[in-house]
Amino acid sequence: MKSHTLLMPLDMHLHLRDGVMLETVAPLSSYSFSGAVIMPNLVPPVTSKEELVAYKERILNATGNRVNHEDELDFEMMDMDYFEPMMTLFYQHYPREFLEDVRDEIFAIKLYPAGITTNSEGGVSSFDLDMMRPTLEAMAALEIPLLIHGETEGFVMDREAEFMPIYGMLAKHFPNLKIVMEHITTKSAVEMLDKYPNLYATITLHHLLITLDDVAGGMLRPHLFCKPIAKRPEDREALLSAALDAHPKVMFGSDSAPHPKDKKEACGCAAGVFTAPIALQVLCELFDRHGKLENLQAFVSDNAQNIYGLCPEFKEVTLVERPFTVPSHYGTVVPMFAGETIGWSIEEVM
Repeated sequence: MKSHTLLMPLDMHLHLRDGVMLETVAPLSSYSFSGAVIMPNLVPPVTSKEELVAYKERILNATGNRVNHEDELDFEMMDMDYFEPMMTLFYQHYPREFLEDVRDEIFAIKLYPAGITTNSEGGVSSFDLDMMRPTLEAMAALEIPLLIHGETEGFVMDREAEFMPIYGMLAKHFPNLKIVMEHITTKSAVEMLDKYPNLYATITLHHLLITLDDVAGGMLRPHLFCKPIAKRPEDREALLSAALDAHPKVMFGSDSAPHPKDKKEACGCAAGVFTAPIALQVLCELFDRHGKLENLQAFVSDNAQNIYGLCPEFKEVTLVERPFTVPSHYGTVVPMFAGETIGWSIEEVM
């Protein structure tokens, strides 16, 4: 039986929500990942030091809970210290004094264009350099990375490509600011990586697997609907190439985004694919199928450690090529591949 071991896996883009949903999904990530970058788009969004500290405490409490729902994996209770929530603030035009005060509590600041995705109504409505400069210059000086959901309000298939000039403008005007293009979905975004030294990117599991045809080419599949929406085959191939070849500026970020089943299978379907419980297993299967299993460690951990200078808590995850049937649901959330059998399983976590 083929096996593969990953050291200190990191999820560099994760949604944990809050309340009952947080308690359901957080242990699924803390079980197999050493840490994750936590998104701040709650309702209301996380914009203050007090809110951020309180949210982190709720996450730590949730990751100490046992998962025990019908038809779900029953993970053993894990020590909180084995999972580090790397906290982010929702971007606003913060003064330097505030950023200095909160610096030790945050990992990064996440920028959303206004209304472009889930709970982003309070995001940026104009990329006016004069308005943004004080905050971005302070972030650069304090070494606070800027994470961006890069889409315009244009035609849905073109929104990310249309955002590329904004990435270029920001990278050029703030060369000392670490900028991460979040959950990229296009060939044009992959090409941007080699144009500016301070630009990096995260790539999701689902965008390595699906195109728009998988979402809406036949019967509509709401549990594959996400933002940014899946794109064309040539875009998926560009993402695959960057991930499989362990491009040093690319990191795994699941963008695992849980929504209750009744919000997904509904008019006005919520955007988000829930992959947290099966991410490492499916990545093993994908990289192995392409003969690139030796590069998975870089994609899920080493690149992020190098880019950010991280030293995560030790965690060793051993996976084996053994079939695993994905549960139909975790609480109220339906995962990717629900009810289907995938080729790899988690054998042991140390």
